[in-house]
Amino acid sequence: MSKANYKKRRNNLRKLMHREKLDALLVTLDANRFYLSGFELMDHQTNESSGCLVITEAGEDWLCTDSRYLDAARQLWDNKRIFIYQGSSPEQINDLLKQHVKGRIGFDPYTVSVNFFEKLLPGLDLVKSTGLVEELRVIKDADEIALIEEACLLNHKLMEWIPGVLQAGRTEAQIAWDIEQYFRNHGAEGLAFPSIVAIGANAALPHAIPGEDKVLPNCPVLIDVGCRLNDYCSDQTRTFWVGAKPLPMFSELLKHVKEAQARAVRMIKPDASCFDVYMAAKSYLDEKDLGRHFTHGLGHGVGLQTHEEPRLSPRSTATLKPGMIVTVEPGVYFPGEMGIRWEHMVLVTEDGCRTL
Repeated sequence: MSKANYKKRRNNLRKLMHREKLDALLVTLDANRFYLSGFELMDHQTNESSGCLVITEAGEDWLCTDSRYLDAARQLWDNKRIFIYQGSSPEQINDLLKQHVKGRIGFDPYTVSVNFFEKLLPGLDLVKSTGLVEELRVIKDADEIALIEEACLLNHKLMEWIPGVLQAGRTEAQIAWDIEQYFRNHGAEGLAFPSIVAIGANAALPHAIPGEDKVLPNCPVLIDVGCRLNDYCSDQTRTFWVGAKPLPMFSELLKHVKEAQARAVRMIKPDASCFDVYMAAKSYLDEKDLGRHFTHGLGHGVGLQTHEEPRLSPRSTATLKPGMIVTVEPGVYFPGEMGIRWEHMVLVTEDGCRTL
């Protein structure tokens, strides 16, 4: 991504700030920081940060970080507007804001701790402001769509390859390691999220953790995995049967899960209600007396993070717009027996949708 593209994103953000009557916005979420600057995509621990951005309506923006990241910052940012803090960052960022910003300063209460806020607050007019950068991120531009599609393509290739390693006697943990190596060996920076490999009854746990359970000569295996390729994520689920002939229950459930997904995908188009898309899948499963076994939302946005807006859920009030990318992943779960989930990523286009 070019510096000009990041600058364009910051200018688009300024329009939203003007709408909200903000003179500046403190950007602390790692993915938002990266989206606007290209600086440090992920803070790997919740108690550590690589830094933050101060975006001003006047166009005088600051990248705030510590000395460990100075060289990296210099490659991306106007060196005159890199602020290096030492020790406790909120007090020093407070000084920076007092010196350079007059007026209302937005911050996201979902990503700023109480401790940080209390140290940042003195003498400043801080205003709760949630979701402004996300409002931009939810619509992917052509470059982002191309990168996400590359990640999806690698995921599809893995799903074609994975049946060869689903061999009797191999453990969930071994298969998860195979998956991570495959992604790495084919160019991914890493996993988009910890892989889910769930054998037999473990597949009834939607977020099962791979363990020492082994593939049996005849059994279901649920694989939910994603890679991070060129900074963007993929997310796909398939449920396989290992062995010559699936149980009739497995085949019947898989047929209904796929049909629920197909009905939801047919609903995806500009201005469609996220709730209605969810209900297209849920209503079908209800008809088949399976609705009570569908225990989670239908899908979510994917981009720099694996879980973004919008959400296809019974609580969503959002509508779909061209450029949004969502997962569609109905599943049914029978504790102690099996679980089946089937997931694709879908791009909302100008006149409908396209499965990636």
